[in-house]
Amino acid sequence: MTHEMQETFDAMQENWRMMQSSDFDSAAEDAERFEGSFYKFIDAVRDWIEAMEQKPESLEKLLAMPELQPFSDELPAPLLLNFETELELIMEGITREQEEKYD
Repeated sequence: MTHEMQETFDAMQENWRMMQSSDFDSAAEDAERFEGSFYKFIDAVRDWIEAMEQKPESLEKLLAMPELQPFSDELPAPLLLNFETELELIMEGITREQEEKYD
């Protein structure tokens, strides 16, 4: 696990907690902050995967890697599917355009 992945993951987790306890007035801003931090985390994971000399052959093998397992274990259930979907796109070589990330 890289320092950048851990750092962006921690920020995303904090933003998730803030969003979960938002009041009506700050909900949209907190949701936007969380979403941005989620994709910063995904970008850090993408950079790590793309730097690998030998990439895993499947999503399951990628998720089983010791560098990613702690993230999967700590993600709140509602985020795990999003995380797995983003990893699948990375494995397929698909990069979302900035606008698509936030739709």
